[in-house]
Order: sequence, then structure tokens, then C-alpha cells
Amino acid sequence: MSNESLANLLKEERRFAPPADLAAHANVTAEAYAQAKADRLGFWAEQARRLTWAKEPTETLDWSNPPFAKWFKDGELNVAYNCVDRHVEAGLGDRVAIHFEGEPGDSRSITYAELKDEVSKAANALLELGVRNGDRVAIYMPMIPETAIAMLASARIGAAHSVVFGGFSADALATRIQDADAKVVITSDGGYRRGKPSALKPAVDEAIGKVDNVEHVLVVRRTGQDVAWNDERDHWWHDLVERQPAEHTPEAFEAEHPLFILYTSGTTGKPKGILHTSGGYLTQAAYTHWAVFDLKPETDVYWCTADVGWVTGHSYIVYGPLANGATQVMYEGTPDTPHQGRFWEIVQKYKVSILYTAPTAIRTFMKWGDDIPAKFDLSSLRVLGSVGEPINPEAWIWYRKNIGADRTPVVDTWWQTETGAMMISPLPGVTDAKPGSAQTPLPGISATVVDDEAHEVPNGGGGYLVLTEPWPSMLRTIWGDDQRFIDTYWSRFEGKYFAGDGAKKDDDGDIWLLGRVDDVMLVSGHNISTTEVESALVSHSAVAEAAVVGAADETTGQAIVAFVILRGTAAETEGLVGELRDHVGATLGPIAKPKRILPVAELPKTRSGKIMRRLLRDVAENRQLGDVTTLTDSTVMDLIQAKLPAAPSED
Repeated sequence: MSNESLANLLKEERRFAPPADLAAHANVTAEAYAQAKADRLGFWAEQARRLTWAKEPTETLDWSNPPFAKWFKDGELNVAYNCVDRHVEAGLGDRVAIHFEGEPGDSRSITYAELKDEVSKAANALLELGVRNGDRVAIYMPMIPETAIAMLASARIGAAHSVVFGGFSADALATRIQDADAKVVITSDGGYRRGKPSALKPAVDEAIGKVDNVEHVLVVRRTGQDVAWNDERDHWWHDLVERQPAEHTPEAFEAEHPLFILYTSGTTGKPKGILHTSGGYLTQAAYTHWAVFDLKPETDVYWCTADVGWVTGHSYIVYGPLANGATQVMYEGTPDTPHQGRFWEIVQKYKVSILYTAPTAIRTFMKWGDDIPAKFDLSSLRVLGSVGEPINPEAWIWYRKNIGADRTPVVDTWWQTETGAMMISPLPGVTDAKPGSAQTPLPGISATVVDDEAHEVPNGGGGYLVLTEPWPSMLRTIWGDDQRFIDTYWSRFEGKYFAGDGAKKDDDGDIWLLGRVDDVMLVSGHNISTTEVESALVSHSAVAEAAVVGAADETTGQAIVAFVILRGTAAETEGLVGELRDHVGATLGPIAKPKRILPVAELPKTRSGKIMRRLLRDVAENRQLGDVTTLTDSTVMDLIQAKLPAAPSED
């Protein structure tokens, strides 16, 4: 990107102040920023004291060998004890930890006392299978309580878990089992997805055929479908776990003891095993969950709609909420099964007060129509959160209005698998919120936007988002590859962490995320962010979702090509494409007008809901399609390819 870096095109004037009653009783006030600024390490030491330590740390940060951080390194704790036992010991055993809602409509509620017994039994089962402190356990599961129990049981005995999302192929699973050298795999026969059982065990069997390190497979019976069985290796959860004693004394481990490895796809094809450790990770996951959602564990019902297979599920379904003694909802299935109001039915049923979901889901709900959430009682909601990618201002406004009755704060959180926990976000009791902006680094976090030469850009400028000081929940390395860790994250800007996101500062100095730097388009010498053009398209009343790519163009270098999904009520009329093009021109300026706009029924998305712009670029440039194995539905691309040649182009 040139020194003009990213053209700052989108102007957003709307502001939403915190509700007075929330601000008056907020967990975190503006004072926290000042406190953290005055003494950053003292601030994090204080947040660490929200946890229960077997041995209190005396040193907060050891940064003597950057970029390899050690946080609270002489402290000792047990993560599972912090998430379960201490709440029971505090007399909260009868509090519900998890309200589980299965896709077919079955449900069960698990109290903290019951969770303690289940985690202890699962820990004893893993010990019986020979898993020890320092080993790795792979987990390939649907969204059921046993998934969280398996993670906590691994943590309890000091084994690092590697959760692989249940939608990944046998090949993807095998690579991850091999790289982490996992000796046990925990899976289930299947899970319910879109109204039918979706098998998981066959992929595990196939994956194990490709690796040589797996000794045991522990299988939860969820769907009852037939599974192949190897008596030497396979064990039913209900046989092995249920016969274990419900007593297990957790052992304390050093703060830097590995807690989990989570693989994130690398551009080179070999996935990167992101390593997170215990004390610093749990400190920041628990603090941010409490601060950003203003969690009141006695009264709130919290629901994060992510899958446990992603980092959002690790930090904001398992570790953060449970460390805080929260009551939460866990839902197994899809938002449109058996009908498109399923999420709102769940909010109504459990009186959910805090909802955390992704922009891609919000835009899908917009597409389905405002009348659907309007049928349900959503009055229990008091804070709404967004995670996963930048949220378009119009989707933010829709979320606040149609889900939050125009009164709830919306917290748009920026963070990554690598950062472990939230880094940039409004605080619901403090921040005057701006639709579409993550706004300011959280207390104790140092982030800014720099240009090519690593100079901080002025307000109104764009460039690269960097983190300038170590933070407690940061990744410690890439599993087995310290050099790749240095090269990937620390080599672009000396002494700063850079993970590939473009960003801008507005005139107030607030931060707006502009998507991956790889997704920036260079049009006639101007750097234009796909995110801004997508947001301009979504701000048109006919458009629910947009994906924009830069395709090679002889005249302008790159031409902007847009793929749009129309809202339920909008028709693909003759003049619509021209109208949309003019709308973008009016919103962002003529330079940002797409050369081609193609209305499509669906967009290619990964299973975590991220749009695969790389595949759309392949189509727009008439190339052979790249790897489609991580897509939710690979047939989407066939439809788009068939439609593209006929799409009109601006002359």
C-alpha cells in the first residue's frame, strides 16, 4: 500500500450514548482507561487477582526475550478450577452454568455443581486412557455440553487441547492431529445440523488412518447413528466417563503452561498452530468478558452463538464466561432450523440478556426480513455484541433497532485467534458508540494505525493496525515453529505485532477496521478497502450483503467487482445495478464505483462465516477456482460462475 495508505472514504455521523441506567451501574467506567494508562502492568496484575491462584504471581510481565512473552510466570493456577470448582466452593453450585438447546428441540440445564462432577469424571477418564500433563488431546465435536466438558477436563489435568471445528474434512483433521501429536481424539457419532444428523466419527476414522500417533478415541453418543467401531481403540463416553468417580483434585500448573493449540489456516497451506497458555489468557478472557458485556453473573443470561471450534467459542463460551460464573445458553444448530426465527425463539425462551454474534449472521437476518424477529419477545436483551469481521454501519443499525429495540448498546469487538481475547471495543457504559467502528483499545491494550514506514498515521488517515505493547492473552508462538511466529507477526514492523488488518483512524482518532490488507484494491492509484465499498452497498435498502473484490483491469490496475445478495423484499430489476453503482458513487465518491455488480443468491463462506473473497477474485478474473474444501457449500461457486459471463459491465 502506498503512503496515502487507505483512502478514508466512509463518513459516519451517527452517535449512540450509553443508556443512563447501564452507565450508572457499569462494571467498568472511564476511570479504567486512566488507571491502565498510568500503570499498565499494575492494571493487568489487578485483573489477574480476579482469578484464584494456587500460588500468587509476583512478576507481571517478562519481556526480556521479545517477541516471546511470559505473563505472571511464577504464578500457579488450574484453569478448570477457576472455571468450575471455585464457584461451587463459593456456594454457587445451584447456579446454572449452561442451558443447552439441541437443534431438534431437546434441552437440559447443567448447574455448576453438576459441571464440576462431569469435568472431574472426564478428567479421570482421560487419565485412565493414559493422558498426562503436557500431552495433547484433539477434540472434534458438535456444539454440545460434552465439548466444553472435554476442554475443561484436558485443562484440569494439564493436557493441551486442540479443538478442530466439526465441519472440517478428514484431511484437515489429520493434519492438525499430526502437527499437535495428539494421542487421544474426543468426538461424537455426529451432531444435528439443518434438521438432520451430520456424522463426525467417519471423518475421525479416516483421519486416524493417515496418522500414527492416536492411541484412543472417546466417542459421545449424540445422534444414535451407526458408527464403525474398533474395540482396541474406541470407547463410548457413556461407558468410560460415566463409571469414573466424580472426585478429582485439580493440580496447579505454571501460568505459562500450554492450555490449547488452535489452528488457523495459513496462506501457505500448512495451518498455523496458535499456542495459548494459562494465566495470562484466562486473565484477559475473563476480564474482557466481564468488562465489555458489563456482565452481572447473578442476573444475566449470556449467549454467544459461535462454535466452540473457533477462538470465539474458546474465549467467550468456555473460558471467559465460566471463569466469571456466568449462566449461558449453548445452541447446537443453525439459525434457520426448523424456522428462520429460531435464534429469537431461544432469546425469548431463556430471557437472554447479552447476545454475541457475527456480522454475517446479522446480515443474513436482515435478508430474511424485519418481520421475523418482530414476532418474538426480545425485551430481555440489554447488550448486543458483534465479532468476526468489521460490521457494516447499516447492519449495526439494523441489529440495534430490530434486535435491541433501539435502546441496547452494540459492542463491536476486534480481536483474533492470535490475540486470544478482545483488544479493541466500545465499553457499553462509557463509549458514545459509532455504527461500524470498534473505536478504542480496551484498558491495558496498546494499538494504533501506522503507515508503510511504521509512523503513526494522523486522525483521518489509514494504514495498518498494529499492537505496540505485549498483552496477557497473546499467542506465545506457533506450535513447533518459533521462526514462523517471528516471521509472520513481528517482521513487518520492528517491535510491533502486525497480523494483516488494514484500519483507519477517524477525525476523533477512533479506529475503524478495513478488512485484511490482502483485500485492499488499488484502483487508478487509490487504495480502496473492500470493507468500505461493501458497507456502502449494504447501506442501500435493496442490499442485505455484499462481497467486493479487485479484479485485474488493463486500464485502472484493478477494477472493483461486487457480488450482492438482495434483501428478501427487493427484486432484481433492470435499473438496479446502475442505481447501486450510483449509490456507491454518492456515498464514497466516483473512484469507488464498482465496474461490475452481480446479484447472487448466496456468497461463498467458510464455516466461521467469513466470505472467501479469494474465490470471488478467481471468478472475476476467469481463473481456475482455488481450494474450496473449507466452504460451507461448494456448489455456491458453480452458480456464481454460471451467472458471471452474462453480467453487464460499466463501459
